[in-house]
Amino acid sequence: MNDQPAVLTERRDGVLIVTLNRPDQRNAINAAVAEGVGRAMETLDEDADLRVGIIFGAGKGFSAGMDLKAFVRGESPYWGERGFAGLCQQPPVKPLIAAVEGFALAGGLEIALACDLIVAGAGARLGIPEVKRGLVAGAGGVVRLPRRIPFHVAMELALTGDPIDAEHAAAIGLVNHVAPAGGALDAALELAGRISANAPLALIGSKRAIVEQQDWSLDELWDRQNAIVGPVNGSEDAREGATAFAEKRPPVWKGR
Repeated sequence: MNDQPAVLTERRDGVLIVTLNRPDQRNAINAAVAEGVGRAMETLDEDADLRVGIIFGAGKGFSAGMDLKAFVRGESPYWGERGFAGLCQQPPVKPLIAAVEGFALAGGLEIALACDLIVAGAGARLGIPEVKRGLVAGAGGVVRLPRRIPFHVAMELALTGDPIDAEHAAAIGLVNHVAPAGGALDAALELAGRISANAPLALIGSKRAIVEQQDWSLDELWDRQNAIVGPVNGSEDAREGATAFAEKRPPVWKGR
């Protein structure tokens, strides 16, 4: 039995690593995991020293989704406004990377879909098998997949419930990078390092614009974008970025 917390957190150079820590239960999501992840997302958003988050699964896989036994006992896998797994309904405003090894199935894939980037170890399986259990992937599977991959591919995954491997997922644009098996976390940390070197306000603004633009009409597109971009481009960090470039030195970001 694992008597450690259901969710572990670690800080590395501005990166918050959040580990789902129920390997004996395939990192299935119960109330403790949902709360642990939700509180970690609050920390990521609120701590100015943190630029990027990574979610990883302990043991042989990322997550097999909802803990059905815990659910039958009356435990909720939802946490506040952040929803399933403390994440899926309201992701953080800062960039978040899923580092997937082994499997990300059902709610496990929905956690990864709530992230902004996905790095997967070779051979990892990803899928939403809910239909095989008489369910619908309602924590993001059926609404986020069609926005990430071609419509008919998303439909096949949802209607068959069959998983695909990391290599196939990368080929259709669902996974950003395929690392050697066992190397997903290291690859995610390398990616996080490249992201966290950039200006924090620009990171938040870029993520917000990319996420929100999916619902903008052509008539409102530029006004909506400029409302986000304007304050960032007029910030102290924007001036610092231009000054550092001219002086051929690394910028010193202040987040303002």
